[in-house]
Amino acid sequence: MIKISILTDNYPGRNTTAEHGLSYFIEHKGTRLLFDTGQSDLFLLNASIMGIDMADIDVIVLSHGHFDHGDGLAHLPGGKLVCHPDCFIKRYRNADHSYLGLKQSYQETAKKFDLVTTDKPYKISDTILFLGEIPRITGFESTRTAFSLEDGIPDFVPDDSAVAILTEQGLFVITGCGHAGIVNTLEHAKKVTNENRLYGIMGGFHLKKKDRQTMETIQYLLDHKITHVIPSHCTAFPALVQFSEKFDIRLPKTGDVISF
Repeated sequence: MIKISILTDNYPGRNTTAEHGLSYFIEHKGTRLLFDTGQSDLFLLNASIMGIDMADIDVIVLSHGHFDHGDGLAHLPGGKLVCHPDCFIKRYRNADHSYLGLKQSYQETAKKFDLVTTDKPYKISDTILFLGEIPRITGFESTRTAFSLEDGIPDFVPDDSAVAILTEQGLFVITGCGHAGIVNTLEHAKKVTNENRLYGIMGGFHLKKKDRQTMETIQYLLDHKITHVIPSHCTAFPALVQFSEKFDIRLPKTGDVISF
């Protein structure tokens, strides 16, 4: 069974509050994984309300180096942390040049955590894999970006990654924001696990409207007869409408516990 407790997402639950960010506590076959930390200590406050002991974490995974997914690291005492090496680069929004990278530097993070940085797939357990850097192979994903690096070079968020969980029904993939593209992510997961069956996809899809990327993504998921489709966080309402027409989706909220 996969059990995912939503510690932080954009929408509040009945007893839990929210912020723009994402943090999941994932349990599968004895492994306890913290996937992203949101932008503050809110994930810890919600975990306490939900009765989750953060001392039980085996490993922390950071999906990519944006503040709303990783600045909560400052509120953890340490532990094993897995992420892409580019998570710590300085990055900015094109619109106003405001900073959206992580507050903690690589050096600060390495001093505090047992840090593993890799752009290659990394085995977390017998059934959970950090996907590493995701190749951009489709012609409709990751073609534009609203971000840039310090020197003005466009930032396509090469560190954007995900985790894949191997189940008896196929792959269940969890994304932070999906900057690499959901189809790119799932194709990479299939390749590195040698598993072509897709059981589920959950997390930020980074889809904003009814456009080619949204519709191609939906068609891909339909073609693969995926069972669970759970978009959240950075998936905008116009895109969610399109998903709702093809899938039995629900909008996750902080405090929700999803089990399969």
